[in-house]
Amino acid sequence: MELRGHEGDPTNLIRLGPAEGGALKVLEREDALPEWGIDPVPVEKQVLSGFDLALLWGDLGIGLLVLVTGALLVPALGFGAAVLAIAIGSIIGVSLLALGARAGAAHGVPTMVLFRPILGVRGSWIPSGLNALQLIGWTGVELWAMSYVADLVSLRIFGFSARWLWLAIAAVVCSWLALWGPIGVTRIWMKRFGAWAVAGICAVVSVLALSRGGLMEAIRAPGAGGWPTFGPALDLVIAMPVSWLPLVADYTRFATSPKAAARGTFFGYLIANVWLYTLGCILVLGGGTSPDPAGIAAGILALAGGSIAGILFLVGLLVGETDEAFADIYSTSMSLQNIWPRVSQRVFVIGCAAVATGLAGWLTMDRYEAFLFLMGSIFVPLFGILIAEYFLAPRRLSIEDIWRTDGRYSSRSGVRAAALVPWVAGFAVYHWIAPTGPAWWLRAVGGLFGSPLVERWPWLSASLPSFAVALALSWALNRYTDSTSSVSSSI
Repeated sequence: MELRGHEGDPTNLIRLGPAEGGALKVLEREDALPEWGIDPVPVEKQVLSGFDLALLWGDLGIGLLVLVTGALLVPALGFGAAVLAIAIGSIIGVSLLALGARAGAAHGVPTMVLFRPILGVRGSWIPSGLNALQLIGWTGVELWAMSYVADLVSLRIFGFSARWLWLAIAAVVCSWLALWGPIGVTRIWMKRFGAWAVAGICAVVSVLALSRGGLMEAIRAPGAGGWPTFGPALDLVIAMPVSWLPLVADYTRFATSPKAAARGTFFGYLIANVWLYTLGCILVLGGGTSPDPAGIAAGILALAGGSIAGILFLVGLLVGETDEAFADIYSTSMSLQNIWPRVSQRVFVIGCAAVATGLAGWLTMDRYEAFLFLMGSIFVPLFGILIAEYFLAPRRLSIEDIWRTDGRYSSRSGVRAAALVPWVAGFAVYHWIAPTGPAWWLRAVGGLFGSPLVERWPWLSASLPSFAVALALSWALNRYTDSTSSVSSSI
């Protein structure tokens, strides 16, 4: 069969054929744009194997900010409690990531386009806009960390500070990678060099930390108490893989099969997440460093005896951090193209990088922590809805209607308002348990719900109940809608 591309664009003629699970995939395309945009990926471009995706997500799971986030778990928690939170949180968060990866590969479209059948064509613009905001924020965080540590290195080697220079260089490099695209970055840069170099550097740092007694020091260090307790620590671990959920299908839609996408994503990111979170804990407890980029950098330098090797380790980690920023910038363009499909992807890439570069001069570590939790509270319940729609009550996806504002996914307003109920409910549950955000938001939530539940039950995670409520409500609403539709059709 044949159909037209997004928004009825007559230049984008697509031929479709059956794929796994009854979905439709592109077999042939005429006059395709070289950047693909948000259109379904043709079969000939579905070239990323499970190993390719394991390298991609393993590389994205390795970075300076992951070390920093792991370091935030201690010294409040002891090493044993921190490792338990890392293991449980990683399995939960990465399992959700793998399910999103499978959905993207099955249908060949970006993550935000997957929400068109769920929220309506215009309804999908809501998470698209929120995702673009969070990704610009994440890009700012990555650029901030890279420029901060690069400046420390320049002070050590050259004796001068030039943070804005390093910030500009990082922004240019990351933008270039985003313009290159997922296939080139994964199969050429990461597979041939980048992923192996970064993994090797982290392996050397890990060996140095263990050989100098860092693990035993960490095990012997008692928990100091305070923030985070176990529940918020679990949320902090879950937040890292969950932060990639709105992006995951942007890359796995290039996978050779849904199974390869799910397996590669799961094992690649799980290994990296557990490894880097645990290493961050060891650097703080075993090396006495502070849980921030400067402290982690100082700890790595100390492990290498302040030598040029330590500096090279830091430079290697900075190079690896560019991959995270690349993904943030590229996926910002995907989210924005779901709203404005006729605007060039290149325009969005350059615009995102420019805004994020300015934002990087404003960030602090406190804002980074609040940012992680706030984004988790928005996207954890949203993906509860996606899992319910695509896996608990799977329906045949109509590619013909997915681009149309007057098709079966549109309703009169273009928004499926009923699908917003589980999302809002899950978001409310999250903030009832552990509110997070700016001071004015915390005051508002306190006035509405009273004391957070986590104050009474420090072990309670906000992510799991939030996800469960959204998933259960979405499943129940789908069952009710299906039953009423069956009654109406029989009448």
